[in-house]
Amino acid sequence: MAHNITSGWLNAFNVMKNNFTLTNDAIGVFAINLRFDLDDIQTIVSESITGGGDDKKCDVVYVDKERQIAVIAQCYISQNQKPAAPANKASDLNTALTWLLSSELKELPDSLKGRADELRSAITSGDIRQFYIWYVHNLPCSENVKKELKAVENTARAALNNFPQGADINIFAEEICDARLDRLYAQAERAVIVTDEISTTISDAVEVKEEDWKSVVTTVRGDWLYDLYHKYKTDLFSANLRGYLGSRESDSNINNGIKGTCQEQPKNFYVYNNGITALVLDYELGKRTKKGRILKITGISIVNGAQTTGSIANIGERPSPDLLVPIRFVQASKESLVSSIVRFNNSQNKLQAADFRSTDQIQERLRLEFDSVPDAEYEGGRRGGASDAIKRSKFTLPSYTVGQSLAAFHGDPVTAYDKKSELWTNEKNYRQIFTDRTTARHIVFCYSLLSALNERKNALSHRMKNEPSSVTTVDQNILGFLTKKGSAYLLVHAISQCMETILSKPIPNKSDLQFNKNVSPAAAEKLWQPIIDMILSISNQLDLAFSRNRISNESVSKTVPNFVGVVSSIKHLQKETFEKFSSSVRSS
Repeated sequence: MAHNITSGWLNAFNVMKNNFTLTNDAIGVFAINLRFDLDDIQTIVSESITGGGDDKKCDVVYVDKERQIAVIAQCYISQNQKPAAPANKASDLNTALTWLLSSELKELPDSLKGRADELRSAITSGDIRQFYIWYVHNLPCSENVKKELKAVENTARAALNNFPQGADINIFAEEICDARLDRLYAQAERAVIVTDEISTTISDAVEVKEEDWKSVVTTVRGDWLYDLYHKYKTDLFSANLRGYLGSRESDSNINNGIKGTCQEQPKNFYVYNNGITALVLDYELGKRTKKGRILKITGISIVNGAQTTGSIANIGERPSPDLLVPIRFVQASKESLVSSIVRFNNSQNKLQAADFRSTDQIQERLRLEFDSVPDAEYEGGRRGGASDAIKRSKFTLPSYTVGQSLAAFHGDPVTAYDKKSELWTNEKNYRQIFTDRTTARHIVFCYSLLSALNERKNALSHRMKNEPSSVTTVDQNILGFLTKKGSAYLLVHAISQCMETILSKPIPNKSDLQFNKNVSPAAAEKLWQPIIDMILSISNQLDLAFSRNRISNESVSKTVPNFVGVVSSIKHLQKETFEKFSSSVRSS
């Protein structure tokens, strides 16, 4: 690969590839993870990478209704040093957008139908506010690619304008090149990447100090923020996932309203605006004088107020000296505290759903139980940053994926696939999957099944991309099934419904199911393999569970009972497989 071996992002990417046996297209997911602080890389790879073949120039299609974002990516990795990436691959994104947003669903290949339908539905329902179109590669950025992406952005705008609420979506066509990946990785590594020493004069300030942090609250002039933005650009928002989103000419647009106040009522800005919170590496507050006080800060990252700062900096002229902005500078000594400050202070970035349950008694108990499970680390609602997701041990069980595996196994594959945050925020959903009988070993039982299915899909995609001659017709059919949206959760649910047949005994409470031995999730995956092989061999019996290549409650409820009947009817043919698996499982 065309880079110095010491490149931080490249080393991290290669570790991720090796841990999960991924193709080069995973560079797109790697970039998404860095940019948006995602959780479970393996599951996201399985759900968003299209798998090659007839992908209509769509290497990655990622839809996240919780964050209200969509990312369409074309990915390219050069094995040799070149001055720039091929510009025609950036142009290919025009083709991708046409297929995803404008073509008839019935004309799309099966691998894209579900993804396109999911994307279009999210746009129509107003669940997408930011639309990213990325060309992700490992070479330097270039002007030619930049020009192509400008045309791509225009294509996206024309297509989105045909959707209800599509005109209100912000579009970002971007080249995520080597330098940008380096910057994203540095941003994930540390919240503050602007480390200069900066001074300003303030009228006065209020300072508060605690053992692990200190803060100064004051006002700064708008022209000071204006100069900061034009010097550091988006680096000023290194700890803010959204950055500055720009302004549209509509009264309903908040950023446009901020600009209007700056220009028309600068003296009232202080009472109209909530102000800014900025992380600093350190600060020094000077003595009071007749001219005010000198505030010297070292490093800065605006964690709340990116829209305010960006709007002030983009009014077309230097702001009036009368424009005063309330601001709080915070310096924290512990990395964990910095992460919490970023999360809780950024009003645009909601608490991730699992955060709501991190102190729940059940989660605390489960974390303790996992201490005795080999090669397993359970987060239990606690989350780190983007670099944590990349660096975290391959033995980590991400909270979201655990919730999804439990929901699918216990009867709700559609919510597991389509509304994973509700498994944590909705009290009813949460209490159905996390009960007093839910144990660490039961989680291993369910999670390993979902993980094994995702691994099977990723492995087949890898072979299809790198060793196409080794892929049989049966493999192609299985990959086609696993490519459908929600297929892994559907299979977990179907296998759960077949458990009494597989074990040849009644199961009063499925929460009691676990493997006899206290095995690691990786070892548990191997125990599931014979069952998965058998189920995938007849997975075509579940085709009717999909509507436009996505699972739905109605179609699942009609199809799965028939599938259970099919498995029951061939039980005698699978006697050896079922008995061997049954000998490794207990239900009480």
